[in-house]
This record gives sequence, C-alpha cells and structure tokens, in this order.
Amino acid sequence: MDRTERFYKITQLLEGRDAVPREELLEELGVSLATFKRDLEYMRDRLHAPIIWDSEKRGYRLDNGGSRGPRFQLPGVWLNDTEAHALLTMQHLIENIEPGVLAPFIKALKASIATALDSTDHPADEVRKRIRVLTQGSRPVVPEHFGVISHALLARKRLGITHYSRERDEELVREVSPQRLVHYRDNWYLDAWCHLRDALRSFSVESIRDAEILNRTAPNVAENELDAELGNGYGIFAGKKAEMAKLRFTPKRSRWVAKEQWHPQQKGSFDFEGRYVLEVPYTDQRELIMDILKYGSDVEVLAPASLREQVTKALQNALSRYQCS
Repeated sequence: MDRTERFYKITQLLEGRDAVPREELLEELGVSLATFKRDLEYMRDRLHAPIIWDSEKRGYRLDNGGSRGPRFQLPGVWLNDTEAHALLTMQHLIENIEPGVLAPFIKALKASIATALDSTDHPADEVRKRIRVLTQGSRPVVPEHFGVISHALLARKRLGITHYSRERDEELVREVSPQRLVHYRDNWYLDAWCHLRDALRSFSVESIRDAEILNRTAPNVAENELDAELGNGYGIFAGKKAEMAKLRFTPKRSRWVAKEQWHPQQKGSFDFEGRYVLEVPYTDQRELIMDILKYGSDVEVLAPASLREQVTKALQNALSRYQCS
C-alpha cells in the first residue's frame, strides 16, 4: 500500500467513528508506528486533515467542528509515481514558457504541480533532484512580444509584426492573423495567415522583432486546413504538395531510428539485411537535410533523386572544409 492509498484508508477508517485505536490503524495499514506518525503529520500539515487524538476515548478521530461543521475530504486528484514523474516534463515546460498573458496562471499551476508531486511516496525535491529534463537549441523569446502575440491569438485580433529572416538576413513588416502557438524542438512558433503572402506561414517567435495588436478581426482558418497545409511538411515548413523521402540506415543505427518518430505519417520497415528503411513526407527539404546529415555515414538517401543530390552536395561541401589546400 503506497502513501496515497494510506491517506484514503486512514480517512475511511476515521469517518463515522467516535475514535479509532492506534493499534487498529497500524494493523489495517500494515505500517510501523514511525510511518504512521509521518503520515499523520503530512495529512495535518499539507492536507489540513482535522485528525486529533482523543485521550478520553483512547483513539484518533476527525474533528469536524460538530455535526454542522464541513466534512473533511481529501483532494480530488492524486498521482502515482509514474504520473508524478511524467508531470515533471510539464513542469519543466511551464518553467520555460515565456510569461506574457499566461503569467497569472503559471504561478498557480506550478504550485498545484508541486503539491501533486508531494503527494507521492517520494518528496518532490528528491524527485526533481533525481530526474532531469534537458533542453537543447532553445532560443530566448522577448517576453513582451510573447505577451502581445498571446493576447492577439486569444482575442482573435490581427497582428502587425516585424519579422527577421535569418536565411535572407532581412526584416519584413507583415500583417498576420494568428491561428495557434506551437512549441517545437524547445522553441516557439506562430502559425498564422500572412496577409502579405496571402497564405499560411509559420514564424519563429524569437525572430519577431516587433509586434502590435491591430484593431481588425483575425479570420479563423479551419483546423483541418491548418493541418493539411502545415502538417504535410517536414518540421515547421508548410506546403500542401509533399514528396516522400526514402532513407536507409545501417543495421546498428536502425536499432535507434526504428523507435523514433520523424513524422506522423511516416512509414518504416526492415530489409533482409537488417537495415531500417524510413519514408517521410516533406514539402521543404531544409530541415530534413539537417536531420539526415547528423547521422553521417549511417544513413543513405534512396529517393527522390533531387534530395539525394542535395545531401551529396552538402557532404561534399563539408568534406572540402577539412581537405588540405
């Protein structure tokens, strides 16, 4: 019986009883006196359980302040260890969310998560110390810009933004209708209808240099249309017309890649030599090429020919930097 179960058992045993002897509680719970005392201390201090020792009746009881007093109830949400540990991921994301419009709610939510973690058999501080969630490649967002974008998104207002393109090394002023915020690979992106291009686009929030809420209503784009336009591509790149990349990994690397999800619509199978063949759709090859290159000699592009050619050029360019002149 874990600690959460014991809390419910103690409450159940005390409800409707004038007093319950300590020996009966210890027998029912199957714990030592020291563990029982720690449980009582936690229930009194953290859960505000009105458990008292009645010296006349020689037992423990609930002191609900008389028949008219409110009946004590345990909180409605309890987590087992697995759920609590998974919750650490959420807590980590919350702690790294840019403040803006969510600030008043994040503080309360973080407190609730801490309380939930404390409800397990392992103290929250110990769980945090033993389990780490690491991020890599995250780029900081200006909190004020995140707040403006969030407000416009929820209020369904258009935004005037100044967006910096690293690829072209230039800034461009656009009017957009925000549709949703996406947290992807430790960074935030804004899916929006771009009125300059008259099309859906995904903008890196940290690349937005300025943002202003406009007094014009943002039209809604249907969710299925958003997914059709932005979901067919690979990574954050949009586009409805997708090609299918076919990649083949070495037997050793296949043991890892076969368990990975590169795209919701991917297909994969092993060939007779134990090599994993992965097929993923893409509309823009840039991010896909970066993921392919990180596997070096452990992957080969089988199709299409255009993607194979671009990866070959990238590898040749990389090799040229290491060759002696």
